Amino acid sequence: MTDETTIVPLLEPREGIPPVIEDEADLARVVRAFAEGTGPVAVDAERASGYRYSGRAYLVQLRRAGAGSALIDPTHCPDLSDLDAVLADAEIVLHAASQDLPCLAELNFHPRELFDTELAGRLLGYERVGLGMMVENVLGLRLEKGHSAADWSTRPLPEDWLRYAALDVEVLVELRDVLHRELDASGKLPWAQEEFAAVLAHRSPAPRSDPWRRTSGIHKVRSLRGLAVVRELWTLRDRLARESDLAPGRVLPDAAIVTAALEQPRTTKALTEIPPFTGRSARRHLRDWLAAIGRARALPESQLPQPSAPGDGPPPANRWMDRDPVAARRLAAARAVVAALADEHHMPTENLVQPDAVRRLTWEPPAVIDDETVAARLRELGAREWQIGLTAHPMAKALVRLETKGEV
Repeated sequence: MTDETTIVPLLEPREGIPPVIEDEADLARVVRAFAEGTGPVAVDAERASGYRYSGRAYLVQLRRAGAGSALIDPTHCPDLSDLDAVLADAEIVLHAASQDLPCLAELNFHPRELFDTELAGRLLGYERVGLGMMVENVLGLRLEKGHSAADWSTRPLPEDWLRYAALDVEVLVELRDVLHRELDASGKLPWAQEEFAAVLAHRSPAPRSDPWRRTSGIHKVRSLRGLAVVRELWTLRDRLARESDLAPGRVLPDAAIVTAALEQPRTTKALTEIPPFTGRSARRHLRDWLAAIGRARALPESQLPQPSAPGDGPPPANRWMDRDPVAARRLAAARAVVAALADEHHMPTENLVQPDAVRRLTWEPPAVIDDETVAARLRELGAREWQIGLTAHPMAKALVRLETKGEV
């Protein structure tokens, strides 16, 4: 841990704020410079989450030894395939890579080798793994804060935002170098490499069949007719948000959908008595909202949504004791093993082995429980080999012990 009195503010990029790349000729010069650079490449991307419907990147930042830093505007340069080609053999350094990889892929930028500084920090047991805290604790530098949640679709981008963006990649490779040494010294480097490969190989799950069920506060809606109102309003809001490229919550907050489902207003006056429907964006579509509520109210009973969609996994863990006390005891035993191992290896339990894998293993265990069957089941559930090597034997031993005691 770095002493507070020794922390140095990082206020300006070393070479100043680089110009924003907005045309193909300037992008070609960046491609040549990064092709001639050496070593890992620090990369970051800024989105407009909370402002825009899409998850696209509105700024991409890069830095490499010998090339300096670059800020690329993807609204003007939406194809980074040439940059991707010249960096095909380079290690790409990202912080919380899973957040940025999808929007980079939309720009045809696909890292083949990854170092994720956030994930490295988790495996090393750092308690706070945000980029700012990692840079502070590991390098003794303090990054400028304040613009991570900004609307990066704003044009032109303010100078202080560009300074912030350039500083985000300024020392990312230096952070990577220290973490790499710590991983190597602790014997965790092979684990980290497996994790980085898994991040690159990950594919987004198929879209949910009923995404409207994730409306915040939907648990307050107890009637099937009310759930139909949620579904209709959510579907309409999603279409309007997509068409206008606005974050859905800026079109209509979840709280408004839930309140409308509970009250089911029949007139425009009654609808506007729900405060969020008087907002500028929502008010433009009052007739549409009211029509959606009307459609839900007119549905025959047979077309109303059921209280919950069938899942493909075990129920929430807090219901296990009522549903299957034997499985609940298996889960408790497995969790105790994972917690002890995570403590021993100084990392969060969720990084030692995925919680969903533990739940699925203990809800439907192999017919015969031993090291091999538990390892095989964990592998099916996506656990990495290093995780299996640490957890399969002790979890199998704990589950067998329950059987021996007659508790399962």
